[in-house]
Amino acid sequence: MSRQTEEPRSNRIKDPEDWKTGDEPMTGAQQSYLETLASEAHEDVEENLTKAEASKRIDELQGKTGRGA
Repeated sequence: MSRQTEEPRSNRIKDPEDWKTGDEPMTGAQQSYLETLASEAHEDVEENLTKAEASKRIDELQGKTGRGA
């Protein structure tokens, strides 16, 4: 008989709204990935996003492109 265990929730996964640096400008890596995802989704990339906003947009575009699966 095998016993299934629940994977503990990672403390590294936080809501972007709770990030201490979430209001800083998005990183170069975020911008580059956003441009890739937006191109695949045939959408525009917003400029001047914060780190938190970029993270949320990445999640949204991953869902549209299937990359987040």
